Amino acid sequence: MPLEQFDQNQIVAIALIFAWTGFVRTGLGFGGAALGLPLMLFVLDQPLYWLPIIGIHLLFFSGMTLGKRLNQVDWGFLKPALIKILPAMLVGVFGLVSLPNTFLLIFIYSVTLFYGITWLFNYVIKSHRGWLDNLLLITGGYIAGTSLTGAPLIVAVFVQHISKTQLRNTLFVLWFILVTIKMLAFIALGVKIEWLTALTLIPIAAVGHVIGFKMHESIMYNDVLFKKITGLFLIIICLLALYKVFT
Repeated sequence: MPLEQFDQNQIVAIALIFAWTGFVRTGLGFGGAALGLPLMLFVLDQPLYWLPIIGIHLLFFSGMTLGKRLNQVDWGFLKPALIKILPAMLVGVFGLVSLPNTFLLIFIYSVTLFYGITWLFNYVIKSHRGWLDNLLLITGGYIAGTSLTGAPLIVAVFVQHISKTQLRNTLFVLWFILVTIKMLAFIALGVKIEWLTALTLIPIAAVGHVIGFKMHESIMYNDVLFKKITGLFLIIICLLALYKVFT
């Protein structure tokens, strides 16, 4: 569905949502898809329409951001983590293209609702045990494959093992690798990709990207407040969406 087939109000909403995802992606270093996809599904409730577009944006912006920062990546932790994440992500991709759309909507909104609750009540997902780290990475990988919203679970592990100075860049490399594989899987499985729509929305997302990049330090300093406000917003959106799905 080309962008021009949406009505004017929908186009304005889409522009604001993609500016928001760009802001979150660089402001937090993760979560653009997790915080943007539920809003996109209000405009058009087809995950397979939006996920390739989000994937193209992730590749573009993470690649651009990483240009001169590859020496600030914790490769020692990233490589073994990928061994756990990638197989689960591929299973999730195959689920995405085969599961009923209604199931995917319930799954995405339920996962996002869980994130919203943890953020609102300032519950930090963390583990001090190796087996639980592995479980979070595998689960996050599966959710990333199904909906690109597995970042909070994966970050919960990465943040405990990687220094703050290397965390964002290491995550950008991880997203770039995961999304590259996911986009190749989409192409191999014959998923329709709205390339022109994705490219048209890049300048809009870039506005949020730049603002988020400049406000990263401030957001990190006020991390709890930002997440509480965002968490409340996500809970309201997801509850409304689940009500719509079930009625």
